Amino acid sequence: MVAVDGPSGSGKSTVSRRLAATLAAAYLDTGAMYRAVTWAVLRAGVDLADPEGIAKVATESELGCGTDPAHPYLRVDGVPVDGPIRGPEVTAAVSAVAAVPAVRRLLVARQREIIAGADRIVVEGRDIGGVVAPEAELKVFLTAAPAERARRRSAQDATDPTATAAELARRDGLDMTRAADPLQPAPDAVELDTTGVDIDAVVATIRDLLADRLRERQG
Repeated sequence: MVAVDGPSGSGKSTVSRRLAATLAAAYLDTGAMYRAVTWAVLRAGVDLADPEGIAKVATESELGCGTDPAHPYLRVDGVPVDGPIRGPEVTAAVSAVAAVPAVRRLLVARQREIIAGADRIVVEGRDIGGVVAPEAELKVFLTAAPAERARRRSAQDATDPTATAAELARRDGLDMTRAADPLQPAPDAVELDTTGVDIDAVVATIRDLLADRLRERQG
């Protein structure tokens, strides 16, 4: 298993999906799971300042996760939500929902079930190497310069780069200071700066790191 953590715009999703495809491995986007719960919370009209209400929605919602890197998907109670969870309303609310300890416990347990059921898997998120799967063969923490992250995200979402930079800074602050599982590299994670680096080069570097790690364990 490979754990890929890092902030928004660091290249996690593109790198992880491509890496999973080259390794013939499954792929799991844990951030999308938090977004799916956030979508369900907003649909239910629950106040974001109501952790008990948020936890109730999370508990009662059935998440369906597709782990094919070529065609990953998320469903909530059978409803496809891949498009809606990337919208601005969910993006603005997801950090608040993800900060609720009960939500994190629930989703971490589900993520561990998915990982256990896969022969090999690449998992991306913000707490994979440190919390979800500390036993991963390789832990990578991707970073990138703030301006680069904003450029990537604004190009992806067709948003203003300045506004995107401010939103990323806001989410970084929330994610890094939350009480439950804050965003930070695992102690034994390899940190890779993807600023100005071609995606294929990043994937090749991670594959080399994984091969080295597996040789070390076998030796």
